[in-house]
Amino acid sequence: MRDIGVAQPEPGRPLQIAHNFTVDLEDWPVAVLGPQHAISERVVENTRRVLQVLHWHGVRATFFVLSRVAERFPQLVYDVRAAGHEIASHGHSHQLVTRMSPAEFAVDVRRSLDILERIIGERPIGYRAPAFSIVESTRWAGPILADLGIRYSSSIFPIRHRRYGIAGSPREPYRWPDCDLIECPPATVRMLGRNLPVAGGGYFRLLPGVVARRAIRSLESAGRAAVLYMHPYELDAGGVNEHRRAGVPVGLGRRLTQELFRGRIEARLHRLFESFRFVTLRESLRRGGIRL
Repeated sequence: MRDIGVAQPEPGRPLQIAHNFTVDLEDWPVAVLGPQHAISERVVENTRRVLQVLHWHGVRATFFVLSRVAERFPQLVYDVRAAGHEIASHGHSHQLVTRMSPAEFAVDVRRSLDILERIIGERPIGYRAPAFSIVESTRWAGPILADLGIRYSSSIFPIRHRRYGIAGSPREPYRWPDCDLIECPPATVRMLGRNLPVAGGGYFRLLPGVVARRAIRSLESAGRAAVLYMHPYELDAGGVNEHRRAGVPVGLGRRLTQELFRGRIEARLHRLFESFRFVTLRESLRRGGIRL
């Protein structure tokens, strides 16, 4: 499949890579501790901070929205769409695909699409699995997504990891072999015979910022677009302790690792958006000649 992240140049202007910035719109307790937790109001303030940063730099992003958040705060999702960003699905419950049957998965995704369509007036065409939980044992999810009208997924991390990833899967966008679904994998770099993650989340928070930017530059030099991601709660310095004070049980180890370096993320986002160009995943597909 041809590279779908390269913008078509205007006559007389050089070719320019357009990367993809994505946001998993979810709340920290549900995303990290489990779907049994309630959606808190902190997700609203955190998401609005993300929107402010994106607006400042004129960046249009793809938001993979957990529809449990959308049910509680529909105005937030409406405002994300009104700001010019793409709305895609992150499922409803944030239950890992590895813990669902195919029938349960189909119900979860369909419910998510129905909720989001009611809010924004359009059915999303993109999907990202919670915690990238489409792995070797859950490849059955692709045909189900295609049957539900999903055109692209960003759910398979091409790395070796104890909880997620398919190490041998392509690093560039590709079409699933058994259904009409395009996979847009998060960014990795190839080093020492392995794919190493640089796409976002904890990797972006813990790695030095210059490492991530150099990795993106290396992909750009090779004519490849990077799919990056973040969660709104990563801007919420002190948020884990606030959840704990609100009654959410959080162990010491989790507090230390999840709070570490959150205060540096906003400055890193500014630097990132000053350094690179971004479009939504839907726009990348369109520019790559994919009919939607």
